Amino acid sequence: MSVEISSKLVKQLREKTGAGMMNCKKALQETSCDFDKAIEILRQKGLASADKKSDRQATEGIIHSYIHTGGKIGVLVEVNCETDFVARREEFIDLVKDIAMQIAACPLVHYISIDKIPNSIIQSEERIESGKDDLKNKPQEIKEKILKGRVEKILKTQTLLDQPFIRNSSITINELVKEKISLLGENIKIARFTRFEIGK
Repeated sequence: MSVEISSKLVKQLREKTGAGMMNCKKALQETSCDFDKAIEILRQKGLASADKKSDRQATEGIIHSYIHTGGKIGVLVEVNCETDFVARREEFIDLVKDIAMQIAACPLVHYISIDKIPNSIIQSEERIESGKDDLKNKPQEIKEKILKGRVEKILKTQTLLDQPFIRNSSITINELVKEKISLLGENIKIARFTRFEIGK
């Protein structure tokens, strides 16, 4: 027996996730109207479809400038998509604005992702962490495991894609981008950014 789904609930789920109306309705049916579980299903499916698009070339897009209130912090960011049509869509423009505000709010962020961090920085962090007293008497295998976890945690504080989204801390910037890939049907990449702060 199929569950009766109200159009109001479908609309709420669409607004929350950006997924299509039919997908929202189906997710609600699958979860017997459990709103949180429906979001989880849509995110899982959305992220999966986003991953399939991540190898496609993204050579269109926009460069956006953001000046934080008071004029002490400024950001320039380039975000790419596949077509000029998507670059002009409100959802894409809003995403770019959100990314620019995220960069302004994150003074420790210098890289887009961990794979963009120079080896010299990674090696320096490994040296610092491996020299800490609490690791000295640990067996080598355990020491390496702890070291790897600590260094990864430090590196993630410096990468934009690993930051919790300032408007919704339950997702990262990487997940936010993937949700928009799913919604807009094109690959989206953060190409580069610069953060300016008075006196720095």
